[in-house]
Amino acid sequence: MQVSVTSSEGLKRTLKVVIDQGELGERFNSRLDEVKDTIQLKGFRRGKVPATHIRKVYGRSLMAEVMQKAVEESTEKAIADRKERPALEPRIEFPEDQSEIEKVMAGQGDLAYSVSFEVLPDITVADLTGLEFERLVADVPEAEVDKALGQIASRNVTYTPQEDRAAEEQDQVTIDFVGRVDGEEFEGGKAEDVPLVIGAGGFIPGFEEGLKGAKAGEERIVKATFPAEYPVAALAGKEAEFTVNVKAVGVPTTPAIDDELAKGLGLESLDQLKARVSEQIASEYSQVARAKLKRAVLDKLDEVHQFELPPSLVEGEFNGIWQDLTRRMEEAKRTFADEGKTEEEVREEYRKIAERRVRLGLVLGEIGNAAKVDVTQDELRNALFAQARRFPGQEKMVYEYFQQNPQAVAQLRAPIYEDKVIDHIAEQAKVSERKVAPDELLAPIDGEEAEVAPAAPAAGA
Repeated sequence: MQVSVTSSEGLKRTLKVVIDQGELGERFNSRLDEVKDTIQLKGFRRGKVPATHIRKVYGRSLMAEVMQKAVEESTEKAIADRKERPALEPRIEFPEDQSEIEKVMAGQGDLAYSVSFEVLPDITVADLTGLEFERLVADVPEAEVDKALGQIASRNVTYTPQEDRAAEEQDQVTIDFVGRVDGEEFEGGKAEDVPLVIGAGGFIPGFEEGLKGAKAGEERIVKATFPAEYPVAALAGKEAEFTVNVKAVGVPTTPAIDDELAKGLGLESLDQLKARVSEQIASEYSQVARAKLKRAVLDKLDEVHQFELPPSLVEGEFNGIWQDLTRRMEEAKRTFADEGKTEEEVREEYRKIAERRVRLGLVLGEIGNAAKVDVTQDELRNALFAQARRFPGQEKMVYEYFQQNPQAVAQLRAPIYEDKVIDHIAEQAKVSERKVAPDELLAPIDGEEAEVAPAAPAAGA
């Protein structure tokens, strides 16, 4: 194999690879030896077909197979020998003149092709021990505890069935249903004796609205639409029609906030319940503080690292952001003019976000690789369980979706990996605490949705 560099500009590389006919011939003969004992043709016993006859019948297909494997292995070796890391899968190009390929297939010429790719840049990671950050902390106000107790009471509502009652907001209906998309029942779309509180958002949009005014013993046809981000691709964005039998309508009664409520939750007293609630709110405050610390870490990493970015990664990230933005704007029936901006201005804004995301992804990948950060199977499994819980009654389909889509599993892995790298950085850096009021702690982060870095593209590279 001969390798020469035909182009090297910035992070872009183009190599010319030549595999001589002698090597291809050896590979072909080796492959022929592997298959000759397995081939059976009419007039010959298995394993007794002459090599010349095998060449005549299967020569082209075997050579095509040999060429493909030779290209894969040669490309991998050519890049490995250069000690470079491709940003994306290399692009292989063969001569446009088909006669050149035919010569190779006939054993009369060398195989020449080009390999084009972009490399990941060399990144000098900043000294993490020299970075300084601030973690916000806040005490839990008693008013927040009281508010949470009210929410607990509302979640422990009891429902008393009433005949001839037309279901209203907050009533509970007990139903059997069968769902269909395009007239066909779908898996997971059928259930019996399902309790559903109208207005609680426990089902797909439109379903609960369609049950308002229903009475026990009534059958209704309810139309509802699966969300566009629904994990089962066959149902995402589809309108479904449900045949619903209403078996009971229950009126809610909210319990008093007292010792009896606490005992009903397995605790000894209202004071113990208050303590648990306070601990939970403190935990939520801690999560918010962590998110703000993470944002500060990402901002600092973006500030102290500057290097050339692979154009293909930036373009891919931008295209993903742009498609999501335009989809949401179409759903909201809004235009760039409604936002007081031109499309060119918005494109420039989001291209900078894409560049930031790629830069941070590469930096986090370098730090994570150096620290040997990894995502365990238990962590992935817990993330999958969390996804399944978002779609009650559809858990089986969610599990199957992730089993059949490695890319979806990678999307589960990405934020876990990112968070573990952030934790590592915080452990290395100097982090001080500052006490603030809950309002300051809970204030939204500017540009939070657009600015959070994605999974590190460099991880594992």
